[in-house]
Amino acid sequence: MTHQEIKPAATLILMRDFQNEPKVLMGQRGAKAAFMPNKFVFPGGRVDPGDHNIQLAKPLSDLCFERLKDGSIDTTPDGLAACAIRELWEETGQVLGQKADWIDPPKDWVDFARQGYRPDPTGMHFFFRAVTPPGRTRRFDARFFIINAEALKSDPDDFSSASDELSHLSWVPLSEARSLNLPFITSVVLGEVEGLDRIGPPPSIPFFNNGDEESLFERIGL
Repeated sequence: MTHQEIKPAATLILMRDFQNEPKVLMGQRGAKAAFMPNKFVFPGGRVDPGDHNIQLAKPLSDLCFERLKDGSIDTTPDGLAACAIRELWEETGQVLGQKADWIDPPKDWVDFARQGYRPDPTGMHFFFRAVTPPGRTRRFDARFFIINAEALKSDPDDFSSASDELSHLSWVPLSEARSLNLPFITSVVLGEVEGLDRIGPPPSIPFFNNGDEESLFERIGL
């Protein structure tokens, strides 16, 4: 089997009305997408080179930062958080940021900077990690963050600034989300979300470590 490069990625689980009727923001990938076509997913994607040098408006929590450092070889905790915020903006038009002037942002951040914000990870919690199994068209080492939609600086029902990468963007009732056409790992993550009684740092981070030789289920932060 040809060795596939495993690229760092970040995903954001955005929750709304968590204490009453919890909903999660999801969209559907296109039928011609090279990775997970037609599947409903959370906003997210590969870490871009520009993400590594982004100055966040506020730092990650110490706990989140230390947990993200575990096994982070090709990226940094701040780079992963920046990636999740950028992908959220690109794919949904939603903004996690703090008002600030931003001169000369990296190319992939120009549109975000035009909104008048710098990325702000306040309230983001490292929640899950998974490495794509061998044999897929692409492989990622994905870190999933969870955050309350109250942190958004944008209208949570306005997707007019979203790219066309995800269709059918909507706030899906958590009780119905696992009935959608999902990747296996997304279903597993949703199961973990269903077990929460609050949005905050979990006691430990589930890690599906699908290596080339064996697949392991581990815990980060125990």
